[in-house]
Amino acid sequence: MSKEEKDLEQEVVLEETEETSGETEISIDEMKAEYEDKLFRLAAEYDNFRKRTIKERDMIAASSVGDAVIHLLPAMDNLSRAIAALDAEEDSPAKQGFILIARQFDEAFANIGIEKIPAVGSQFDPNLHNAVMHIDDESVGDNVIVEELMPGYKYKEKIIRHSMVKVAN
Repeated sequence: MSKEEKDLEQEVVLEETEETSGETEISIDEMKAEYEDKLFRLAAEYDNFRKRTIKERDMIAASSVGDAVIHLLPAMDNLSRAIAALDAEEDSPAKQGFILIARQFDEAFANIGIEKIPAVGSQFDPNLHNAVMHIDDESVGDNVIVEELMPGYKYKEKIIRHSMVKVAN
């Protein structure tokens, strides 16, 4: 090979190297953009996972609280019936003891977020109340609750037990 051929071959190699190095920069930029896109997608997926996990945890907690309270409600109902039965004796020690226990139940329920569903005097709402009796009374408006037979309870937005009520008109 002559010197001219060697010089020509070196120039071709240099030109090819310059061309490929330009392509490498473009592919590095493309790769960088691709990895940034993947990183943003991964961050968004993680954020969605975190939010979904929090929501699921809250739903499980609400369900657990509701399940536990529903087992306590019959005892609370019996306590209320005992207080009503002792109404004849105004200031008996037994009645005062039952009233204190009922207050403790109410405070414990309030502390964990259990609320009584308002009934007497409010409008009947089938999502909150269960109408078991109906009376005609012109002195009261339509679909107004006149008596609560058994109180209802809710935890946040979840109904634990509907109120059993008597509705007018």
